[in-house]
Amino acid sequence: MKARYRYRIYPDDQQRQALARLFGCVRVVWNDALALCKQSEKLPKLGDLQKICITQAKKTALREWLGEVSNIPLQQSIADLGVAFQNFFASGKGKRKGVSP
Repeated sequence: MKARYRYRIYPDDQQRQALARLFGCVRVVWNDALALCKQSEKLPKLGDLQKICITQAKKTALREWLGEVSNIPLQQSIADLGVAFQNFFASGKGKRKGVSP
C-alpha cells in the first residue's frame, strides 16, 4: 500500500513576494521564448533559447531584474516549452492524443 500525503504551505509576506517575483520571471522567460519560436521559421534548440532568453536578456537594461532569481526555474520553463512543442507536434502526427489539426 502506498501512502499519500497532502501538504499546504503558508508563506509569510516576504516569502509571498519572493514567490511572486520568481513566478513572474518564469512567465516572462516562457513568453519571450514562445515569441521567439513563433518568429523563427525553424524551431530553435533549447540551448539557443536559454542563451537568448535568459543569459543575454539578463545583460539588457529591460530584463536585468531576471538576475534576482535563481536560474534553475528559468531554465526549466524553457525545457517545459520544448516538451509542450514536442507534445503538440506528436499529437498532430497522431502519435499522441491531443489536438488534431
